[in-house]
Amino acid sequence: MAISLTERAATKIKDAFRKNAMPEGSCLRVGVKGGGCSGFSYTLDVADKPADDDEVFESNGVRMVCDPKSYLFLNGTEVDYSDDLLKGGFVFNNPNAKRSCNCGASFST
Repeated sequence: MAISLTERAATKIKDAFRKNAMPEGSCLRVGVKGGGCSGFSYTLDVADKPADDDEVFESNGVRMVCDPKSYLFLNGTEVDYSDDLLKGGFVFNNPNAKRSCNCGASFST
C-alpha cells in the first residue's frame, strides 16, 4: 500500500509550494510523532529531498516522503483537505487508527 492525497489536498499542497517558491524537487513529508490527546499526532512538513531510508510516493502530482517508523502507522492512509469551519484543514483517513481525538489531529493504534 501507500500514502495518498486526494485531489483537493494535492491542490492545496501544490498551491502552498508555489506561493512559497519551493525549489524544484521539494516533497511533502508525512509523519507521526508522540503526543496529542490520543497518543500520536500527524505531521506535515516540506523536505528538499527524500532521506536515504524514506518511503517515497507520488499522488496526484505531489511527491511525498515518509520515514520508516511513521510508515508503520500511516500505511494505507489517505490525506484529504476540508474547508469545514470547525474541523478545516488536512484530514487523515487512517485505516490503522483504532481511536482518534475529536479534532482528528491525533490517534492511537
